[in-house]
Amino acid sequence: MASAVGKLPSLVNTAIAQARPKFGIFMKYAKVELAPPKLSEIPQIKAGFAKLLTSAKTGAWKNQTVKQATLNVLVGAEVLFWFYIGECIGKRHIVGYNV
Repeated sequence: MASAVGKLPSLVNTAIAQARPKFGIFMKYAKVELAPPKLSEIPQIKAGFAKLLTSAKTGAWKNQTVKQATLNVLVGAEVLFWFYIGECIGKRHIVGYNV
């Protein structure tokens, strides 16, 4: 037991040294991907929604490859799951509301 406690500081230092570059990469992408949209990006967002509605009306979604359709389904499922997780966090219960 004493040897395990003695090795603990070196293990922690090694873990920190190995995690530091990966944490830097994470922070680099987090600053870009998790930032709210800027005012200059709003026209691009509107154009994207318009393109989505147009493809839904014209049936262009039928011409997707299986890979594209699978990715779209997975992204939609991810959004749905995060919605349900947010609901559970908001109501502070897994089932039902605390009335």
